[in-house]
Amino acid sequence: MASNGLKGIRTVRDLNVEGKTVFLRLDLNVPLDDGKISDETRITASLPTIRYLMDHGAKIVMASHLGRPKSAEDRQFSLEPVARRLSELLDAEVMLFDDPASDGVKSLLVGLKKNQLILLENVRFVPGETKDSEEFAQVIASYCDVYVNDAFGASHRAHATIHALPKLMKEKGVGLLIEKELTMLDQLIDNPKRPYLAVLGGAKVSDKIAVIEKFMDLVDGFLIGGAMAYTFLKSQGHPTGKSLVEADRVRFSGEMLKRIEARDKTVLLPIDHVVTKSITDTKSMRTTPGVAINDDELGVDIGPKTLVQFETALREAGTIFWNGPMGVFETPEFSRGTFGVAKAIAESQAVKIVGGGDSAAAAEASGHAGQMTHISTGGGASLEYLQGDKLPGLEVLRQRSR
Repeated sequence: MASNGLKGIRTVRDLNVEGKTVFLRLDLNVPLDDGKISDETRITASLPTIRYLMDHGAKIVMASHLGRPKSAEDRQFSLEPVARRLSELLDAEVMLFDDPASDGVKSLLVGLKKNQLILLENVRFVPGETKDSEEFAQVIASYCDVYVNDAFGASHRAHATIHALPKLMKEKGVGLLIEKELTMLDQLIDNPKRPYLAVLGGAKVSDKIAVIEKFMDLVDGFLIGGAMAYTFLKSQGHPTGKSLVEADRVRFSGEMLKRIEARDKTVLLPIDHVVTKSITDTKSMRTTPGVAINDDELGVDIGPKTLVQFETALREAGTIFWNGPMGVFETPEFSRGTFGVAKAIAESQAVKIVGGGDSAAAAEASGHAGQMTHISTGGGASLEYLQGDKLPGLEVLRQRSR
């Protein structure tokens, strides 16, 4: 059922990189707060591959996107803070090359010394990047011998440095981060330890439909929290007040519950909630005695009874996949459910894998990130991979057996 995993894809260890110029596509798309990096998980996740290439005598040209700049004038999306941090972490000189679309890198490469690396400025400053431009890819291919993709979080996009470029390169493969991501995610698909539970949260049912469809025959049960739970509760006829409900998905959600239950799978939905009059109002916050939410209130977190129910189920699990927070965890008063679930997952003996994005941020904020088996660096990419979708950045690296 897996998306072919690493089948037919070489890893950096299979490539001869000594004395070669290696183009290394990374995902250094870190959150910046006033030009300062507020979470460097993606940078530290990239270090093993960079160090491997340095140790094996490669000349390294790194590249990444950062945010969604409209043009090269959007300097708040410069990779300058990332280059500085990489220099510190690698104890090496990281030179930021300002024009990713020019072949001026060639002259830098000529005199490149052992402890020097090149980082191209934000590739999305080049319009051709998001257009999968072969012209932009050819510029890079003209000075590189080997292509390595270690940007799992961007591999679901057919962009020039992810898709057009490796098409032009004979020597290509993935880095150690992608190798680890696929090995870990495949554990959720191939013979997972049972019972196997999927903990799903976040705002929208529509974002998770394909995952629920895919997992329906795979998991033993679903634990559903976050705003998406209100759409399911509405489908069962429960009053949800002003909570976020996807009106066009209510009927569908009801049918989905019936299909899951027809397969003899468990679905745990919230049986109480933390509610408030408005999302910014912590003063009117209260816990409902049961599942019903008043007309003038909205749910912002799962309640304590729900948390106990979830904790009990998680204690018995053999495999847990968690994607999406249980509420508005960024507000401390509304974080108890999400952090409680994080703690229960962390303390379970299961193989516990966290999908990227908000779930990774929630695991980090809860203080339990270190106890997880694996936290994916790719939110959208990990979901698409688990849904069985083909990721353009991986498929282009697969050597077909003749």
